[in-house]
Amino acid sequence: MPKKILVTGGSGFIGSNLVRELLKDKNNEIICIDNNYTGSIDNIKELLDNKRFKFIEHDIINPLNIDDKIDEIYNLACPASPPFYQGKMAINTTKTCVYGAINMLELARKNNAKILQTSTSEVYGEPLVHPQIETYRGNVNPTGIRACYDEGKRCAESLFFDYNRIYNVKIKVVRIFNTYGPFMNPNDGRVVSNFICQALRGENLTVYGDGTQTRSFCYVDDLIEVIIKMMSSNDDFIGPVNIGNPNEFTIKELSELVVNKINKNLKIIYKPLPLDDPTQRRPDIGLAKEKLNWEPKIQLREGLDKTIDYFANIIKRYKK
Repeated sequence: MPKKILVTGGSGFIGSNLVRELLKDKNNEIICIDNNYTGSIDNIKELLDNKRFKFIEHDIINPLNIDDKIDEIYNLACPASPPFYQGKMAINTTKTCVYGAINMLELARKNNAKILQTSTSEVYGEPLVHPQIETYRGNVNPTGIRACYDEGKRCAESLFFDYNRIYNVKIKVVRIFNTYGPFMNPNDGRVVSNFICQALRGENLTVYGDGTQTRSFCYVDDLIEVIIKMMSSNDDFIGPVNIGNPNEFTIKELSELVVNKINKNLKIIYKPLPLDDPTQRRPDIGLAKEKLNWEPKIQLREGLDKTIDYFANIIKRYKK
């Protein structure tokens, strides 16, 4: 029997990479859900003719009725970069995290399906523990401009665990750290895509703050591998589990890497750091290593080359 898999946020950056990987298994049939707010139909357009792939434009803030019997749900739907989830979309972001989680959990409950929640390293806020381990409860500003996302994702985790405790819904929770690679939105404000696109356009690179803040960058292929491993793991291992690359770089180091790879004549311009922007991000992935036998294989320099190639083709296409 084919396995019916629903992926919310499936036309987004991580979602479109996930559905491609899932389709490699001929037994999988994929239903992709997205409202295309931060995703794009262009990310999945070559999949639309695949008989094992179905796209439904829908906002998971609203309940979803699916006639098919669903076996697994990957819940990826949510804006994940500050320019998209702040400002006028802040309330909508919270609704996506909370109402969206409830709607997907109810769908999982109805179908007796296993459901995976893609949470985030932002649940740790401005961390007082470094590197961040899953037992750390975080240091989040509940009233700041990032709270709609940070607290929204924390509430979603709470809902997942309550549905597991009360209704025995089979859940999985992963906390994603900074990820990059093909099918990123060039305008999403994430640091890797920002730097690469600025450099490819011949623009000076913009660093916010003094550049000493750190991030750990995971290439998307590594991330997809561990997300699927998590879904396939024993039902009694529900997480949360950190997934990301533990190699830590300053933002200044990243900007210098991009300049050296694309155009050494470009300069680095410094601007004020946005409010509540965390100064340190590095996952402790000991749990993922132990329980999922996983650690990332593609390191930053190699991953940047692949991502630069992708964006170079995108920018060239738009110039035509």
